[in-house]
Amino acid sequence: MKEIRVAVLRFDPKKDPAPHPESYTVRVNEGARVLHVLHAIHDEIDPTLSYRYCCGSGQCGSCAVQVNGEPVLACMKEAAEGITIAPLNLPVKKDLVVDLLPKIATIASLVPPEGEAPLPTKAQIDEIKPLRDCIECMACVSVCPAMDVTTFLGPTAMRQEMRLALDPRDTINRVPDAIRDGLFTCTSCQACYKACPKKIQIPGKAIEKLRALANRQGFTLPRHREVEALIKETGRSVVRTAPSFMEQVGTTIEPYGPVRATVGFFVGCMYNLRQQQSALDAIEILKRNGIRVIIPRDQICCGSPLIRTGQLDYLDTLRKRNIDAFRTRGIDTVMTMCAGCGSTLKHDYVTPFKVIDINELLTHYGIEPPAKLPLRATYHDPCHLLRGQDVKDEPRQLIRQVVDLVEMPAICCGSGGGVKSGLPDEAAALGEKRREEIRKTGADIVITSCPFCEFHIASHSDKPVKNIMTVLLEGYREKDRQEQKKE
Repeated sequence: MKEIRVAVLRFDPKKDPAPHPESYTVRVNEGARVLHVLHAIHDEIDPTLSYRYCCGSGQCGSCAVQVNGEPVLACMKEAAEGITIAPLNLPVKKDLVVDLLPKIATIASLVPPEGEAPLPTKAQIDEIKPLRDCIECMACVSVCPAMDVTTFLGPTAMRQEMRLALDPRDTINRVPDAIRDGLFTCTSCQACYKACPKKIQIPGKAIEKLRALANRQGFTLPRHREVEALIKETGRSVVRTAPSFMEQVGTTIEPYGPVRATVGFFVGCMYNLRQQQSALDAIEILKRNGIRVIIPRDQICCGSPLIRTGQLDYLDTLRKRNIDAFRTRGIDTVMTMCAGCGSTLKHDYVTPFKVIDINELLTHYGIEPPAKLPLRATYHDPCHLLRGQDVKDEPRQLIRQVVDLVEMPAICCGSGGGVKSGLPDEAAALGEKRREEIRKTGADIVITSCPFCEFHIASHSDKPVKNIMTVLLEGYREKDRQEQKKE
């Protein structure tokens, strides 16, 4: 047995003006789950505590709660000292019990034909399998940023629409309903997938595939069609407005000292044509830390804007050209700076080379320590870096070497999934929510590691928004100034 202290967010709408935490100390067995802690509180301390549970084995979804801000199944999450247990981010009926019925009511049902229905083939069953394990816990719904600012019905509603679209027994064209219910409002942030206890890949397996069906039926948003046309015409998803990054650097960039590693650099559209200075700053960081960089001139858009918006006709062409650009040069490691490009190359390509984010690269080899700058910074986690590539600690390890870091919640800024181009009002609303979180930190600057986030947040914050590489370079320049003074 062990003794642990936890906090539980309590709230009775009939009596309490607002939710409030209450602390409890309970004795539980080693390996006890959060549900066992709730049982102990209810049975031994406070029988008025309200919470849901049923199977106790992760199969029904009844006991979904938040632990330290993350949705979990209480019966599966191991309890730990000092945790805070709260309800999902849904209307609270009492304590940890939330109202699930309105969300469950939005989940579509199969509409069979009047006569005999055709049975699914094995191929159809295999396609349906990744979508059918939903236990309707609504963890995904509780973390969806789009639902906070739009009338989007949410991830599980989209999952069910795609599941039915794949079922030959269903007689409804699911695309118009999905569009009506907010198909194009998803920012592809992957929060739903990470929250799902069954790890259903709703963005990739449902929403993007529904968007592909919508594209075939002529429902793609006009602005998204313009982006596709631009990629086909120029090989890039953004318009050229100034000399590109690749025009300002050579094809092979040698480091200042001994070569510690050689990487190919997949630049991406934004760093090549919109956020060139961030990429130039990164080159200085790499040169200073012994990394030789090879930049093939024939690389083009990775295709992420097309995949996220369901426009797949040109995708194979992009994949082949990009893979050949690095393969023919014998490059075995390709580095990305753009979170979206990195996630796309890692998950939507089959490459003969390793793909690594620049933060992973630099923390793997280690960097020359920069001077510490007298700044308080907050870090915005790009969705396609944090959840798309599971890169969380590496950026923070770099940032803490140069500035003081204060954390803020990792929530989508609104620039992904084609939302900024196709639904700018939604993107702006999510950007304003980022502004408020930034303000709460009291930070002097905002640091991120994605050109889309960098560009978008800059229009929704009165604080400077900088790439990690830019801040590191400022630390090196300050270090050089200090050393010159000593001389």
